[in-house]
Amino acid sequence: MKHLSILAIAAVIICSCNDSNTTADNKMDSTGNLATAPVENSNNDTTASSGQQPNTDMSAQSIDNTPLDKNSSAFATEAASGGMMEVNLGQLAQQKASNQRVKDFGAMMVSDHSKANTELSNIAAAKSFQLPGTLAQEHQKHVDHLTKMEGAEFDKAYMKMMTSDHEKDIKAFEKAAASSSDNTLKDFATRTLPVLRMHLDSAKAIQKSLK
Repeated sequence: MKHLSILAIAAVIICSCNDSNTTADNKMDSTGNLATAPVENSNNDTTASSGQQPNTDMSAQSIDNTPLDKNSSAFATEAASGGMMEVNLGQLAQQKASNQRVKDFGAMMVSDHSKANTELSNIAAAKSFQLPGTLAQEHQKHVDHLTKMEGAEFDKAYMKMMTSDHEKDIKAFEKAAASSSDNTLKDFATRTLPVLRMHLDSAKAIQKSLK
């Protein structure tokens, strides 16, 4: 009996210790849910141990199917052609530029404008609006002109064109963000503007460094 009592006391002590460790490792948040600690991955990025990051892609969000009016249609058409041109020229810059900053800028254009083009395509599809599948004549001329150039000559001409083109784009997107009658397209313009302004700042800095 004496031995049994000692074993029973030991079991109680072990259980208490285990409960204490469990409480320390699994803290509760303010809502009463189990709070999980962040985990570092192999790249030293801190990520949540469970769950996914919120999806901000327009394709995953609700888009109303209200038809676009004349002005909104014109903006969407121009933005689509301009976006395709930015991707085409960005790819060209990665091939033909001699300056690494110009090559990197081109890669940024491909990445950022591809995302914007996808968002705009999703909006247009929801509204049964057909975006152009080819470049507008003005945009095609820019591509044709720069295709003939190489190296340093390309660098200067491309960055000059990127500066003037983004200044024009920003004005068009500011107008759409302020006065578009379509809320989804208005939101698209508003969210895209900071990216375009960043592109312009980068283009000006690179253009200045090439002189």
